[in-house]
Amino acid sequence: MKIVSFHRSLPISDPASLLDLTAETPQPKPRDLLVEVRAISVNPVDAKVRSGGGPGRPDGQLQILGWDAAGVVKSVGRDVTLFKPGDEVYYAGDVGRPGSYAELQCVDERIVGCKPASIGFAEAAALPLTSITAWESLFDRMKIPRDPAEPGSVLIIGGAGGVGSIATQLARRLTGLTVIATASRPETQAWCLEMGAHQVIDHRQPLAAQVKAIVPGGVNYVLALTKAEDHFDEIIAAMAPQSAIALIENVARPVDINKLKPKCISLHWEFMFARSRYETADMGEQGRLLNEVARLVDAGQIRTTMRQNLGPIKAANLKSAHALIESGTTIGKIVLAGF
Repeated sequence: MKIVSFHRSLPISDPASLLDLTAETPQPKPRDLLVEVRAISVNPVDAKVRSGGGPGRPDGQLQILGWDAAGVVKSVGRDVTLFKPGDEVYYAGDVGRPGSYAELQCVDERIVGCKPASIGFAEAAALPLTSITAWESLFDRMKIPRDPAEPGSVLIIGGAGGVGSIATQLARRLTGLTVIATASRPETQAWCLEMGAHQVIDHRQPLAAQVKAIVPGGVNYVLALTKAEDHFDEIIAAMAPQSAIALIENVARPVDINKLKPKCISLHWEFMFARSRYETADMGEQGRLLNEVARLVDAGQIRTTMRQNLGPIKAANLKSAHALIESGTTIGKIVLAGF
């Protein structure tokens, strides 16, 4: 089968940073699906692992990246009960297993959802990893009530990125919160409003004054998606007492969590691969979550966050995608489709 892989962590400008190669067809484990990959999307974790800054294999060992895919089930392991060959599926995979930059991929059925019927494979591939991250951050970690009658407010820092785009939609459609997103450019601010934010503020400016002009008492929840260390004091100042903050990125430098104590602010980490990495008892929640997202898409309540389709899944196009991700200026999601 065709794959895109790498042997050593190199700058994306290096010709050997990603390579078109071939590999043997993987064999499914008892609870695995063997999926014919039709489309993928590229996430910041892809670039981090390729460059050596995330979980991965030592230099010199072949690694297949990719943690978002949509495709068709080709075969199933002996203990599979949820899917059958021919089913259209989407998923975010497992960071400890070979990824979706491949014609065929094995994935545990418990972390797979039925692809939304109303959209194509490329549009669907944009959704899994960011939907799981956003959903778990909002509803599993910070325990935000999924009740439109429950008032409150949420600040989403980095609202125009992949996770921010879907988190904004979920918060707007499934809760009664006032949704405040941050973005710094006219085009990203417009995108946040398109995704459903009630208000958009500029994260290049002090956050607290901007937030309190909208919610004088401070926000009840913060989803900090990027560079939390740069905004930490402003985030705390913008928050209400007994509020909650969720982080998804490692902080680049130490922050003083003692500053959270006076307001009794709870801090939550979200890492969507935790359930699959440790095969937790509730691992199947990710499959159910993806099925619920598919239902919301098919009902017209939320939409794909695909912004760019760079063409077939090959090294040259994936290098372009990684370069865009590393620029820090992407809006929504980048996808590739077909081999």
